[in-house]
Amino acid sequence: MAGKTTNILIVGVGGQGTLLTSRILAQVAVQLGHDVKVSEIHGMAQRGGSVVSEVRYGDKIYSPIIKKGDADIILAFEKLEAARWLDYLKPGGMVIINNNRVDPLPVMSGKVKYPQDIDRRVAELVERTLVVDASAIAVACGNVRAANVVLVGVLAAAIGLPGDQVEKAIREMVPAKALAINLKAFNEGQKQYGNIA
Repeated sequence: MAGKTTNILIVGVGGQGTLLTSRILAQVAVQLGHDVKVSEIHGMAQRGGSVVSEVRYGDKIYSPIIKKGDADIILAFEKLEAARWLDYLKPGGMVIINNNRVDPLPVMSGKVKYPQDIDRRVAELVERTLVVDASAIAVACGNVRAANVVLVGVLAAAIGLPGDQVEKAIREMVPAKALAINLKAFNEGQKQYGNIA
C-alpha cells in the first residue's frame, strides 16, 4: 500500500455519532502505522443539522480535506446525506448508507417533501452501493445509538481493516458504560456484511 491514500467521508446529522466514528477510524489508522489527518465540519451540529467528518490516511498526508471526486468511501449515517455528498466520491468508489431517515427542518416544516427512493437512486449512480439496516442492528444489540459502530463494522469488512485493531480503538474511544453494546454492534456489522470485501 506504499503511496496509497485512503479517503473516507463520513456524513450524517447531529447526534448520530459521526465524530466518534471518525475518531475510531483515525485511531485504527494510527495503530496500523499510517499518517492520519481528520477534519470535522459541524454545520448546525445540534440534532438534525448536517455533520461531516473526513478521515485521510496513508504514508504521508498533508491536508485533512477531501476534494470533490476523491473520496474512496462515503459512509452515510442517513439517506439524504448520502445523496447530498455524492459528488465527493471518486469513480469506482463505494457508498455505505444506513437505511435511516432524519427529516431536515424544511421537511419538518412542510416546505418540501423528503425525496423518495434516495438509496435506490444512489445505487443507480454508484455500482458499489451498500444499504445497511444499521439502526435495526443497533437496536437488537441494545441501543440504537450504536448504529455508528455497526457502520464501522461494515466499513471494516468492506476495506479489510483488522477487527482486533478496530476493537482496540473502540475500547480506547467509547465510554466504559457503553463499551459492551458498542463491541457487540461492531461485531454484528462486521459479521452480517463480512462477505462484501
